[in-house]
Amino acid sequence: MTKNEWKPFRGSSETPDQIMLSIKGDPCERMTVRWRACTQVAAGFALYRPAGSEELWCRTDAFVNPFETDLDVSNFFFADMTGLSPDTAYEYTVGDDAHRSGVFTFRTAKKDCARFAFLCLSDTQTGGPEPPADYTEFNRFLKKVLADHPECAFILTAGDNTNCGQTDVQWTGLFEGLRGVAESIPVMFCMGNHDDMGFDDYFTGTGKYYSEHATYFTNMLLGSYPKNGPAGWEIANYAFDYGNAHFAVTGTSGYDEMNAWLLEDAARSDKTWKFAAHHFPVCFSGPEIEIEDTYPTMRDGMEQFDLVFSGHEHSFARSYPRRREGLYDRPSEGTIHYNLGSGGRNPPGTKVVPKVWNAKTYEHEEELSMFTVAQIDGDTCTLTAYVEDGRIVDRCVIDKAADSITPIDRAPRYNRTRLKFKGYDLGIIAGRTPPQKVNDIWYVPVGQIVSFIGGDVLREPGKITVSVYGRRAAFAENSDTVLTDRGERKMAGPCLRLAEGQLYAPVDDFCRPLRMHAFFYAHNNFLDVESETEEKPISVQP
Repeated sequence: MTKNEWKPFRGSSETPDQIMLSIKGDPCERMTVRWRACTQVAAGFALYRPAGSEELWCRTDAFVNPFETDLDVSNFFFADMTGLSPDTAYEYTVGDDAHRSGVFTFRTAKKDCARFAFLCLSDTQTGGPEPPADYTEFNRFLKKVLADHPECAFILTAGDNTNCGQTDVQWTGLFEGLRGVAESIPVMFCMGNHDDMGFDDYFTGTGKYYSEHATYFTNMLLGSYPKNGPAGWEIANYAFDYGNAHFAVTGTSGYDEMNAWLLEDAARSDKTWKFAAHHFPVCFSGPEIEIEDTYPTMRDGMEQFDLVFSGHEHSFARSYPRRREGLYDRPSEGTIHYNLGSGGRNPPGTKVVPKVWNAKTYEHEEELSMFTVAQIDGDTCTLTAYVEDGRIVDRCVIDKAADSITPIDRAPRYNRTRLKFKGYDLGIIAGRTPPQKVNDIWYVPVGQIVSFIGGDVLREPGKITVSVYGRRAAFAENSDTVLTDRGERKMAGPCLRLAEGQLYAPVDDFCRPLRMHAFFYAHNNFLDVESETEEKPISVQP
């Protein structure tokens, strides 16, 4: 499709569209609105006043950001409506003297409020490459959710708002999906990997790439959010307050910078609650996810927050409080990682497996969307996760005063060291071959782990050769040398025959040549082996 074909079809015009509220300061006293118009409209302003009043309209001129997309050239306008009164309904309109929008309403926050609710969504992406990207079902779903939960003061997402964020096809579809909602309730977007994904040719799906600074996300929302994120990574990283809660929203690039910023941002806030949003889940529920970039790079920063909302997997999970290599019971002991599930009727299908770090998971495989309503009441936060047909998947209450989480789910503490792979218990395959410590070195059964993953295992007298993730390693009994497809490596100790006559190797020397690493959770007494890839090993059948 050419720009000339797109313009009358879904392109910008003189009439304002894509109107969306956002929080960019104290929500008791100000509200930001953005909209789109064609470049023939060079300037714009918002008019606002208490709803239903006869007062004169207040006027605020908009900041204008011209932006050329793959299919259009438009002006994006951002106006800050300030000097508002707390807990008051306002009406407003946007545009220029000749071209105005309709009149919409919103309500400011109560002053010093400690009781409010917000809606959490993730992975609302939909639509293939052909225009229009159809977000009609999302629009219907969102309006129904907010009709059922009118207490929600704003919407917080955990990324992948679009299916391919480097094209106007998707952003236009998304904003049509927000029509009738975003004009009256603030939308706080977190960026996901699909939001900075693009193609050299979108319509053929060739030349896939990721825009490190998310060109479209940044330009579409340039004036919507506070520019208080890490230097050079603003817009995709920002923080805001609502009531007695602080929120830090993070992007998908610049992890070292994000970590430093999270540490500083959390230290500056004295709010009762500290929430973060990051697209990639730390306590994932799928069998093959890897988190090498995000965690542990952002671990110190994330662990300053009570709860981190995430997405990416399109499935639901709520973790135990986690701090470094430890899973705990009380909220004061760690950060809860909360994976929101699919908000766009795009469940993953057969991905959820029991993980040691998750107190609750849901096998979300129906063609239905999920959402969570978070209710803050002083020292308590109630999180209720729903399927769109009204079924409750999970409800938990985090009580800071009592330092408790209900329902009560105790993090496991094993009396004999367990072996896990990406948080998944090896079960019967390693039930009688647990990790063993020899000369202060953790040893693991080589064949059991690789068999569990789906790699190839060749057992010979006094020798075992394993292949997985495109790598190979051979271990010989009583030898401290491992032969890999990249040469010989010296190990911290010799390969030993231990439980059930199986050959064991020092865990770090087993992991390194196979693109893996291991962590020991001392508080819980298990050893977890992680891989640095999301490949799905399947042995070749000759």
